[in-house]
Amino acid sequence: MPKLIICFFLFCSIIPGKAEDGYRLWLRYDLIEDGARLQEYRARISSMLIVDENATMDVIKKELEHGLTGLLGQEIRNGTLADDHLLLVGTYGPNTILSERLTPNETQDLGSEGFTILSKVIDGKNITIITGLHDAGVLYGVFHFLRLLQTHQSIENLNIKIAPKIQVRILNHWDNLDRTVERGYAGFSIWNWHQLPEYIDPRYIDYARANASIGINGTVLTNVNANALILRPDYLRKVKALADVFRPFGIKVYLTARFSAPIELGGLETADPLDETVQQWWNEKIEEIYEQIPDFGGFVVKANSEGQPGPQNYNRSHADGANMLATALGPHGGIVMWRAFVYSNEEPEDRHKQANNEFIPLDGEFKSNVLIQVKNGAIDFQPREPFHPLFGALEKTPVMMEFQITQEYLGQGTHLAYLGSLWKEVLESDTYMQGKGSTVAKVIDGSLTDQYVTAMAGVANIGSDRNWTSHPFGQANWYAFGRLAWDHELSADWIADEWIRMTFGNDGDLLDKIKEMMSQSHEAVVNYMTPLGLHHIMGAGHHYGPGPWVDKMSRADWTSTYYHRADSLGIGFDRTQTGSDAISQYQRPVAKIFESREKCPEKYLLWFHHVGWKEKLASGKILWDELCLHYQEGVDQVQGFLDTWMTLRDQVDEERFDHVQSLLRIQLKEAKWWRDACISYFQQFSKLPIPDSVPVSEHDLEYYRNKKYPYAPGIRPRW
Repeated sequence: MPKLIICFFLFCSIIPGKAEDGYRLWLRYDLIEDGARLQEYRARISSMLIVDENATMDVIKKELEHGLTGLLGQEIRNGTLADDHLLLVGTYGPNTILSERLTPNETQDLGSEGFTILSKVIDGKNITIITGLHDAGVLYGVFHFLRLLQTHQSIENLNIKIAPKIQVRILNHWDNLDRTVERGYAGFSIWNWHQLPEYIDPRYIDYARANASIGINGTVLTNVNANALILRPDYLRKVKALADVFRPFGIKVYLTARFSAPIELGGLETADPLDETVQQWWNEKIEEIYEQIPDFGGFVVKANSEGQPGPQNYNRSHADGANMLATALGPHGGIVMWRAFVYSNEEPEDRHKQANNEFIPLDGEFKSNVLIQVKNGAIDFQPREPFHPLFGALEKTPVMMEFQITQEYLGQGTHLAYLGSLWKEVLESDTYMQGKGSTVAKVIDGSLTDQYVTAMAGVANIGSDRNWTSHPFGQANWYAFGRLAWDHELSADWIADEWIRMTFGNDGDLLDKIKEMMSQSHEAVVNYMTPLGLHHIMGAGHHYGPGPWVDKMSRADWTSTYYHRADSLGIGFDRTQTGSDAISQYQRPVAKIFESREKCPEKYLLWFHHVGWKEKLASGKILWDELCLHYQEGVDQVQGFLDTWMTLRDQVDEERFDHVQSLLRIQLKEAKWWRDACISYFQQFSKLPIPDSVPVSEHDLEYYRNKKYPYAPGIRPRW
């Protein structure tokens, strides 16, 4: 392990002279160009002392040596306590060097992962201290300190004390054992199962560094559409190899558990969770895992959804299934993340309602180490959704958030869509579960309920592409997820500011222009795809491009027509009492807003109401005109991004400039495709003229209906 880390840092020290291909992500430790800041930093940091010795401290030492040498342009020598301008790094505890230099109050409430960074004068010597109660906290403190330098913040008079608001901050990789990635748009899986455990790709270390730098402390290695083979002994040895790499970076590994594994691997005749032989099989399998991976995190389970096996196959409840696994994991400290994305195989009433219908009767029946993993909205990671009603309904059961970092419904690998604003919109939504101010964020961080553990998951957008995420701006969403999982009170704008400075530079003009693009990008995608609360009108299967005409699938709720319900009278899904009554699953103050045609925010209008084509909206325009104008506004916004980007040619390296320019041209082309296809389709119902400011489509509707993409990336594999 240490040799691999050394090799990595030697490699990175050469990178700055190479082309900017995006591989370094936001960990670009290039020489600080601001002369005043550089002088300040050099004056404050002339030597460093790491006071502990272990694998994590080895990582910390290498990171500081690499980061400080690159940023300051000079070698930082190993120091002693007699040095002035010393950087002192280590864990705080009784009878340690740091205990003599800090008060208990300065390390109070840090927990296992918090850190403090302090500027102190001791015996006339200026020192900067980075410490935590445990190694992981020190690691996070070091990355925070380097971030201050990268973003040109002052490091004088530091008095920082930070601890994460959520305990488990985890990436869900929808990666398959054959290295395909479901809903992945950045190449193949980075996990080379064939060569593990013998070959440890240095990329795994780079991955761990990037995650640790933003506070991510867990990774689910396998797809939620699970393959039982990952639990086979030979694959567990491969998992162990990755766990050994990640451990010094504070990262635990998790796996997806296929519910039918006792049958497929164990040769049993049943996977009934109440069957003693099944329970014994899982007990023994989990013991086997912990023998190899003592800090194994636990399981994510997708059960009785989209054909995945589960406890309902045996007339058992979700609680029965989850509790069986939780009982076996509990003595080891493991958790079960049981996904709430379930819907009946029979003809559904309204997909929006089904998770609540299944989980509300079970509230309070789950063991304390079971979390219900809930998508941010009730349908499926749409460009915009109101928050999932389960966040305001489960009062006795731990609930965790599942966001999607990969852009399955947001332009996939070619569209600029900064998702920090989307996630903040959800986190700040008020559930009213315990009265006004009961935000989604307070539900998942445990503020409102006494949860054994708190968690937030993000479906990863990482692949084998050299720059990790295909679109250079996809890196911002990986970064933003980690920062929000650590501290959901950070603003999307603040996070974007950090990422731009660390990725492209601190120049004010460049910063302002890129931030403006990012801040508008999510709304732009909503405008040219699903304005005014439209949802799930993408192409079938691959979800690439527009498909409002999709109407013949094996399930009604896989079609677009099921959701938009356009007819000669209007458009939209009536979820009020006159329709599916999905609004009744929200707390009454929320339901009263959504059920009112006048009070319902227009961004959710067609999500909850079927609205007449000629009905006037807040702007005074009729719905049809407003819909068309939103589509055009989305196109105009993307044109604006491209125009802005072109002004940055001299401020961004050539390789990344050309890459983003090309992708923005693709996005503009596809935004027009969305506009023209959707307006052409819906006009056959409205029978109304297109507003003068919206160009007439170059093609007829049949042209768009006949476009086929059989090999679109990210398609779900069929075994």
